[in-house]
Amino acid sequence: MADTMRLDKFLSEMGKGSRSQIKEAAKKGRITINGICCKKADEKIDPQKDSICLDKLPVTYTKTEYYMLYKPQGVVSATEDGRYPTVVELIEDKKRKDLFPVGRLDLDTEGLLLITNDGDLAHRLLSPKKHVDKVYEAHIQGELPADAAARFAAGITLLDGTKTLPAELRILSESKMLLTIREGKFHQVKRMFEALGCRVCYLKRLSMGSLVLDESLNPGEYRALTKEERKALGICED
Repeated sequence: MADTMRLDKFLSEMGKGSRSQIKEAAKKGRITINGICCKKADEKIDPQKDSICLDKLPVTYTKTEYYMLYKPQGVVSATEDGRYPTVVELIEDKKRKDLFPVGRLDLDTEGLLLITNDGDLAHRLLSPKKHVDKVYEAHIQGELPADAAARFAAGITLLDGTKTLPAELRILSESKMLLTIREGKFHQVKRMFEALGCRVCYLKRLSMGSLVLDESLNPGEYRALTKEERKALGICED
């Protein structure tokens, strides 16, 4: 980030309105820089040093945000949707307007979801070339074949002929499984079990790379990533 940026860009990124709305607010004398009224929306500021207020309320600059969300069922992994609530809407403490979910979980799938505006981190976690482990708890209906674990380890051929990368299946009980995959094809976990004649009736993501779902979170709850979690993900702190 450059040392300086336009006032309207700063306020827009912090979710304080569109550029035209901010321009209008400046004209009306609603914005101050270091206590001095500023009526020019294109004024250059240093977000790290200057004190910006809108309607006498201070606005602090945050370049990147990182939230761990326990995604509940019935919420879509998107930034906007005309039918269902979105995961981004659940982050009530967000400062930026450009947050997005890293990857997606199906509407009826719950569990770990990372919400951020860090595009580089998202690419590192989602790129097929990176082979980042994603661990799921799956409850299934139907009987798995005796060689299910070996078939997952070799890579499952889905019903449409698509071959998946090798995966690790741990059978916890007759109907409860832990599955580790290293890619993210559409409905992949469900389709892998379907290829073996079973149906997934409950699915929860437990981890993604080094990030593990906080057991203290309930569905719909979230928290900011800790310093240790950010470091483990390779996030460079300013």
